Amino acid sequence: MSRDLKALIRNVPDFPIPGVQFKDITTLLRDGAAFQEVIDRLVSHYQDQRVDVVVGVESRGFIFSAPVAYRLGAGLVPIRKPGKLPAATVEVEYDLEYGANTLQIHADAFSPGARVLIVDDLLATGGTIGAAAELVKRLGGEIVGLAFVIELTFLNGRERLRDYPIVSLIQF
Repeated sequence: MSRDLKALIRNVPDFPIPGVQFKDITTLLRDGAAFQEVIDRLVSHYQDQRVDVVVGVESRGFIFSAPVAYRLGAGLVPIRKPGKLPAATVEVEYDLEYGANTLQIHADAFSPGARVLIVDDLLATGGTIGAAAELVKRLGGEIVGLAFVIELTFLNGRERLRDYPIVSLIQF
């Protein structure tokens, strides 16, 4: 039975900066049945597709990408902020809705032609996931899809990522 997952997301005003309404997933995560439903629903979209690798984006994306990869029988690859990965990396700089950032992936994270699912907690403007997709493409990965728990539809991130199939479970 499907639960109202949206009701389990806490809104935190003015975090991390004034004017931002932060969508806090910790209130959903502490509910075991809700967390299980999120993973089950994400996996259901990809279980009949061949996924070689699930890429999780730092840091909240790791929470969802690991169990999704496990359930799909796929490898797990982290995309991290600079200085966190120990071997040779490929990096990309990008703009956020409230600043700029850089992401890195190990240069040998997967073989060219690997079928890759990118998972993160939230789709906002699409900047972070666009950067993650760029890293995957630089390594020769074929992007199967982009999966999110939450999508902030008013920020139009889906439009920026229109070249990829997108799944989001909760929309604000």
